Amino acid sequence: MTELTPAQRRDLRARAHHLNPVVTIAGNGLAPNVVAEIERSLQAHELIKVKVQGAEREQREALMEELCAALDAAPVQHIGNILVVWRARKEEDKAAAVADKKPVRAATAKSAAAFAAAARRAALAKASAESRRSPARNPAPRSRGTGGSSRGR
Repeated sequence: MTELTPAQRRDLRARAHHLNPVVTIAGNGLAPNVVAEIERSLQAHELIKVKVQGAEREQREALMEELCAALDAAPVQHIGNILVVWRARKEEDKAAAVADKKPVRAATAKSAAAFAAAARRAALAKASAESRRSPARNPAPRSRGTGGSSRGR
């Protein structure tokens, strides 16, 4: 189990404040599939909240100890039915994630830039064509009458 300094614990509590619980532990306790899900969540997020249902305070504290010992994680906070747990990501998974990513080719970036420029040109051309057509669409103003009575006034 990893130990945290009070400053680290305070920082992690602040970061966890807005998080929602990602795993719920209910009547079956720490079943293997629950532990595996917590493991995946810790690898993905490092800092997670776990909700415990149907357990008294002493049971929740024992659950937190057991969980942190099994996953080599650090307990951050136990408040009510919520447990906050932190563990740094494992390095082998980071290396695998970096190796799995395909390198971005310069041609792709140029293509995206060329596509954006072509879209801008097309939008400008369309706006220009619309502005040229608008006076032609409006009918010519008509004179009020055909007789000479309206001219002299």
